[in-house]
Amino acid sequence: MNIADNLARTAQFLPDQVAVIEGDRQITYRQFNEECSRVASSLAASGIQAGDHVVLWAPNSYAWLAIYFGVIKAGAVAVTISHLAPADELARVLVDCRPKAMLAGDDKAGDFQALKEKADALLIISNHGDMSFESLIKGGAKNFKTVDRNRHDTCAVLFTGGTTGIPKGAMLSHENIQASLFNVVHFERSSQEDRALCFLPLNHVFAQIHIMQSMVYCGGGLVLHPAYDPGKILDSMERHRVSNLYAVPTVYIRMLALRNLRERIKSVRYCFSAAASMATEIVRAWKGRTGLAIHEAYGMTESASMVTYNHYYCHVVGSVGTPASLVEVQIRDMEGLRLKPGQEGEICIHGPNITKGYMNNPLETAAAIQNGWLRSGDLGYVDDRGYLFIVDRLKDMIITGGENVYPREVEELLYTHPDVLECAVVGLPDKEYGERVTAFIVSPEKGEPDPDNIRCFLKERLIGFKVPKAFVFVDDLPKNNAGKLLKRKIKEQYKP
Repeated sequence: MNIADNLARTAQFLPDQVAVIEGDRQITYRQFNEECSRVASSLAASGIQAGDHVVLWAPNSYAWLAIYFGVIKAGAVAVTISHLAPADELARVLVDCRPKAMLAGDDKAGDFQALKEKADALLIISNHGDMSFESLIKGGAKNFKTVDRNRHDTCAVLFTGGTTGIPKGAMLSHENIQASLFNVVHFERSSQEDRALCFLPLNHVFAQIHIMQSMVYCGGGLVLHPAYDPGKILDSMERHRVSNLYAVPTVYIRMLALRNLRERIKSVRYCFSAAASMATEIVRAWKGRTGLAIHEAYGMTESASMVTYNHYYCHVVGSVGTPASLVEVQIRDMEGLRLKPGQEGEICIHGPNITKGYMNNPLETAAAIQNGWLRSGDLGYVDDRGYLFIVDRLKDMIITGGENVYPREVEELLYTHPDVLECAVVGLPDKEYGERVTAFIVSPEKGEPDPDNIRCFLKERLIGFKVPKAFVFVDDLPKNNAGKLLKRKIKEQYKP
């Protein structure tokens, strides 16, 4: 088994179908598959063998895609990290996984020599490195035979978002990814008629598996951008008739400010949000402006994306849906006992999509995966119909004066206030209360709104201890490159 066969099959049946659009360039599936085979052939000729690690440390590009699939065709393991990761963080990865090769952005040339010293015989693929992408293609054979792998062999290593600490490398097998791909394509009703917008970083599970690999699996097209640029994104959506809009909550919030929103996205049939929970007020506002639902699923790096899905035919606002095919979800207390519908506890997951563990980290693996069940670290409940609702991250829960406050509940209400564009509620150290509930707010207008107005608004709707004791107005909230809010950064910055 090798998930690179998905690309080969699509190229066989839909050779002239557009696979990737990058700027003015359009690449067909025949060309895409052939160039990935050439990359695999060149890597094999350079000594890359089955099971070897190859690091991808570069921004979104067609070259990234071709090298990624080339690595997997060769039977090697793609280790994907953020292009924004500093050289020191990358150095730790190199020491940990001992890669044989690395794709690096041209802007990283100054770091190459120091990185080479961290890994033996490291081949750097870059215009300023040992070998360029163009030379890989020219030197390889288009008829390279994909290396067969065991379904349990590691296909890719993706790093957790790092919102609560040092990122960990989740090892995803060929089976893990294939199981998740089937669910994404099935539930989203994806086909070769679709074109998906991808500006989110390809190192992240959302873009890499949920968007990119699912399009390859079903024969759709990928409209690729190196990063989020509002003007370019909207123009691209109109020009290339994007049907599938994949974004994070922040993007949807900012797009709602467009006066002619529905006209600008008239080709879109399907909207999906991930990386962070979407406030129900935003979902309702988007539906009112566009007539389109924002679909959500529940998933994470460790689950190769999809765990649950909120269905077309029975969409429940506020929920992340019911379990995907062959996936089990249980709500458990801290002792591991299963809870009844309606009871809040930790979300635990079992299925063929669950990672086999973290790279070279047996302690974290043992803590997260117990008897084949993944402990998500998320708090939620399941209703009588089997729909999953996320309450909050267990680690984000605030204990103030002995009372538990779940930030998401407060944030949901804040999003209904006209003076709130974005918000984050965190607990800051407090001598009297232990933790002080604090709201960080981005306002849609210049200048600071009246905090007393917002406080009174919340007091009418929340029990007293849940109302923030302080309001901090900021220009922006810290996020990782996938758009996930970094509450840890807020706490570090504003810690007394």
